Amino acid sequence: MTRTPFFPKFSDLPLDLPLFPLVGAVVLPGVQLPLNIFEPRYLSLVADALAAQHLVGMIQPTSETQLDDRPALHRIGCAGRITSYSETPDGRIILVLTGVCRFQVIRELDEQNGYRRARVDWERFAADYHGEAEPIPDRPGFLVSLKTYCQLQSVEIPWDDIEHLADLELTNLLCAHLPLSPEDKQALIETLPTADRAVLMRGLLDMASASSMRVAEHRH
Repeated sequence: MTRTPFFPKFSDLPLDLPLFPLVGAVVLPGVQLPLNIFEPRYLSLVADALAAQHLVGMIQPTSETQLDDRPALHRIGCAGRITSYSETPDGRIILVLTGVCRFQVIRELDEQNGYRRARVDWERFAADYHGEAEPIPDRPGFLVSLKTYCQLQSVEIPWDDIEHLADLELTNLLCAHLPLSPEDKQALIETLPTADRAVLMRGLLDMASASSMRVAEHRH
């Protein structure tokens, strides 16, 4: 994955990270994630991140049902760097995060300006910086599974661009942007090797396609 000179070195990644818990929203290294920020606590988070290393820890709650402001969180997330942002007249911030490196939460810290923070460990995911990208096993078969899934789910994908993406970029992009369940996305971001992540994704796509076909058969 190509990084600009603005990205921190692995050794410079911070021990403490602001957290943005959001169901179904994940980022992976090299992937861009647009966000619309309007809650006061997350506006504060963005302001504080911009005053530091521009890093935000995207992490999913453990349940889609959030009954309070402090839902339990998964232990694995991915940091994104704010690579562009704009302020709107109505007080929102529209920004783009670009994935940097996954992390593991060691423990949560006291809140700061209303948002959650954690002491994190990066070492488990050092390969996000230093590892060699593994090829997708049977990439042609993987693309067949992807096309079947997209047809059944009415998902539009720029196939000309997909064909030219490197395996790591393709896998990470699909993990972040396909309409998979939050649980499936969490399983994918917790899977270390690119090849294993691709195998898991293909299995998830095939299961979703099979389920869609069974539903269609029952309707007829």
